[in-house]
Order: sequence, then C-alpha cells, then structure tokens
Amino acid sequence: MTTILAGIEQSSIRTERLAASVLRREVDGAEGQRPVVLIHGNVSSSLFFQPLMLALPRPSIAIDLRGYGDSETLPVDATRGLGDFADDVASVMDALGLADAHLLGWSMGGGVVMQLMLDRPDLIRSVTLMAPVPPHGFGTRLDGSLCTPDAAGTGGGGANPDFVARLAAGDATDEAPTSPRSVFRSSYVAPGFADEHEDLWVESMLSTKTGPDNQPGDGVASESWPGFAPGTRGILNTMSAAHLDLTGIVAIERKPAILWVRGAHDAIVSDESFFDVNTLGKHGVVPGWPGEEAAPPQPMIAQTRRVLDEYAAAGGAYEELVFETAGHSPHIEEPERFRDAFLRHIEAND
Repeated sequence: MTTILAGIEQSSIRTERLAASVLRREVDGAEGQRPVVLIHGNVSSSLFFQPLMLALPRPSIAIDLRGYGDSETLPVDATRGLGDFADDVASVMDALGLADAHLLGWSMGGGVVMQLMLDRPDLIRSVTLMAPVPPHGFGTRLDGSLCTPDAAGTGGGGANPDFVARLAAGDATDEAPTSPRSVFRSSYVAPGFADEHEDLWVESMLSTKTGPDNQPGDGVASESWPGFAPGTRGILNTMSAAHLDLTGIVAIERKPAILWVRGAHDAIVSDESFFDVNTLGKHGVVPGWPGEEAAPPQPMIAQTRRVLDEYAAAGGAYEELVFETAGHSPHIEEPERFRDAFLRHIEAND
C-alpha cells in the first residue's frame, strides 16, 4: 500500500504511452496559478516530493516515471537516452492540459527536464535542476569527450548486484551496506541526517522495478578497463554518454531561467563520486585502474557548470545554489531553505 500523506491525492493518468501514477496537491485560493511539475530521479519515486508539495503555496504535480512508484512498468530504450522518460512526462502533461509550467528535476529527473527543454519547450516556464545528471552523460572528460570509444565503465554492468537483488526482494532493513536503507543513509543524504520520514523514503526506493529493461539494464563486454560497457536497455544505460547528450540546451531558442541546486556533501553527483568507476579505480576499490590520463574521475559538477556557463553566454540565465550541509537531497535535508529558494525562482519567472 503506497503511503500518501494527508493533503495529497494520487491518481492514474492513462496516455497513449503509459498509465502513469500522479500525485497532486491543490491549494485553496491558488486557482489559475502556474503549476509546479516535479520529476524524481533513479531508485526513487514521487513519494520523495510529498513534504515539498505540502509546503508549496501553489498547485503541484509529481509524476512517477515508467518502472517507478505506481506507474506502469514498461521497457526503457536506452538508445534514446532519457527520451522515453521525457516523452512519458510530456504525454502526462498533455493529458492534464499543462503547459508553460515550472519544472523541477532531481538527479536523473534533471536530465529528463533538460531533454524536455530540447523536445517540448512549450511545456516549460522555468527550470530547477537539483543534483542533476551531468549534461554530457557518464563516461566523459570535462570537455564532454568520451574516455573510451564505447564509454567503458558506465551503464547497467556497473550496478552492484546485491543492491539490485535487495531492491527486487523489498529489503527494508539496514542489515548490509547494500540494503536500500543503508544506501539512503550513506548516499542520498549527508552524514548524520535523519528525519521522521525515513520509512517513506525507503518505500519510495523499493518501488523501483528491476531487470534488464529497467533497473539497472543490460551491459556488454569491453576491451577497455574495467571490462564492461553500456548496453541498449534499461535505466543506467540511458545516462551513459554512449546514448545521452543534453548539451544542446545551449543552442535552444527559448531558454527558461535555471536554478541549479546541489548539496556540498553529495555522494552521487560530484567531481569525484564513488558512483563513478574511474573514481573507484583511482582509490583502489576496483583493481587495474589504468591511470588518470586514460580513466580520469568524472568532473560532474564542473561539467554542469561549464555547460550552464555556455547556456548563459548564449542568452540564458542560471543561478548555482550550494547547500553546504546537504547531500544529494537538499529538498528533504534543508526543506525550508529549499522551499524558499525554489519559490523565489518560480516567482521571479512566473
């Protein structure tokens, strides 16, 4: 049974692409205001947005992506990058009659929002990117060039099999470092963070559907270290630079203002992330690392800043906001500060 907080309604929206689970909150006296549309990241769902939705003084909609939450489980074609997800979101917004909305994308969801900037600019009034996937995709150097021709070390082959097995089994314990609850504590938030909603966050993580067409996806062998490369199916392959390039946002005609929010203690998206196999190699966790020149740790933050600087130079605008005490989830770690910054951005671009 999905845990829905008081004040939020859940419904299923059938589009030509999928049956999508949607959380909605209406606000008395806010009729006619542009809504906020919230897009979650990998190994999560719309449940992570409920406290934020309850704190916002305007209508909000959170959409479960395919294979997450209570949305339909459908295959993910990784050769389209994040295109399947972006098209799904667009179909839900079209079905709800939403356009010119304020979009927030978290982690992988930030990449989905950037894909929508490219494909459906009519849907977007402003953009908030929270700990987003780097626009070049994974497996790249600062300038976006591939470290190896086949983006070795990225994609479904890099997933921890025990973590995936525990997701599939619905493990809600903290008995192992690979238990989803332990991963939440070690990677989703800064060290020492705790709140009353941890069971809800774990429930959200456990809604992730597993398998080669979903989480994590497939992989293929590579002649380059560490011996695997991305496949063509499933979640992790969508974010490999073999299939993903979102840097086209620099050249789009309609450039919504962007608020980029990140936590200083983000363990997932950083310039030396332990979710990056090259970083693991550098620190001896994965043996045989061929060195900095061949396999440098991916500078995810620097890459995002570089692309957003180009976006601004081409006529757009962005603000980078760092939450010094937060990790990968500023909206739950510093909820009041996040809400205030988010609202300022929305109201400045309403």
